[in-house]
Amino acid sequence: MNHMANCPACASTITYEDRGMRVCAECGHEWNASQGHEPAAETAIRDCNGNVLADGDCVVVIKDLKVKGSSLVVKVGTKVKNIRLVDGDHDIDCRIDGIGAMKLKSEFVRKA
Repeated sequence: MNHMANCPACASTITYEDRGMRVCAECGHEWNASQGHEPAAETAIRDCNGNVLADGDCVVVIKDLKVKGSSLVVKVGTKVKNIRLVDGDHDIDCRIDGIGAMKLKSEFVRKA
């Protein structure tokens, strides 16, 4: 079996060639197979709707989130101000009124 290059957009190993283009089966990204493709230097962190997030943005929680290790719940519609983007599984560092410092995943918020 011939190994294809990983997807430059999502790093998936599930890629195939179609009419001279390489295609990622997971995210649908297409790139030219004959040209060397350099991966993006920085990947943007996006909310649930695909909007790019930046440090200092305000976001709204779209789902009730249980706080691990306590009985607290971050309710849907909670507005979080002045977020900080960090590397890791939970890519948003923030402070929520009534709860305190937390880390959130960008897939559970939308830009306010």
